[in-house]
Amino acid sequence: MSPAGERPLLIGVSSRVLYPDATTAPIGGVFTKTLHYLEQSVAHWVLSSHAIAVMIPAVTRDSIVTRADLNLDDYAAALDGLVLQGGADIAPESYGEVPLRPEWQGDRLRDRHEIALIDAFIAAGKPIFGICRGLQMLNVKFGGTLFQDIATQQPAARSHREHARYEQHGHEIEIVPGTRLAELCPGVTRASANSIHHQGIKDLAPGFVVEARCPQDGIIEAVRRPGPTYVAAVQWHPEFHDRAVPGQFDDTPLLNDFLQAARAARKT
Repeated sequence: MSPAGERPLLIGVSSRVLYPDATTAPIGGVFTKTLHYLEQSVAHWVLSSHAIAVMIPAVTRDSIVTRADLNLDDYAAALDGLVLQGGADIAPESYGEVPLRPEWQGDRLRDRHEIALIDAFIAAGKPIFGICRGLQMLNVKFGGTLFQDIATQQPAARSHREHARYEQHGHEIEIVPGTRLAELCPGVTRASANSIHHQGIKDLAPGFVVEARCPQDGIIEAVRRPGPTYVAAVQWHPEFHDRAVPGQFDDTPLLNDFLQAARAARKT
């Protein structure tokens, strides 16, 4: 809860983007339009600590405004922190590759928007937290690369996504000793986390620290970028975790740490 007399934190959340295609256009109505949306559970996760979630829409092909009309520095100045939510794949072009298969082409427009958002919030000294795609985006932005498809490029890896089970699919994570994540979760070395991704970090961005891995195959599950501006991310979806389930990772310390950094940045 915000200290007495202090306004609630305003946390920006990058928008997911749904483009109309052959599978949605026949439905008609709003589904013939490009939709920018904030997934409810992400908003509720931010709200659970009495912060206010504010979606930041992207600029896409059919936008009324253009990139030249949009000053993301204004968002970074007005908001106290940024959450990069999950969604479509990162375009391989964003890290110097070409798609190995057409369905892995990703969303290059969203990539460009989020890269510009990251730049704006870093310049403003405001904290950034990445979820799933957000972890991958931060890694790419700072010079890392991705597995376009873990099952194809790392065939010995365990399954990290099952469509039919979605957030019910998961595996263990192992926290790296001596990291900030280990400090936030004393006594926790392993826990269960959901897993809803088929891409993952291949080459870690320079300057980043690994804070958790999947113990079965070594896939990176949490990272942090030490420095003056708070940058951290997880591959799982904290918004889907139920802290009442025994053995499931409790993301509350992570959220509180991020919001404390936002509160500190506001006062500088």
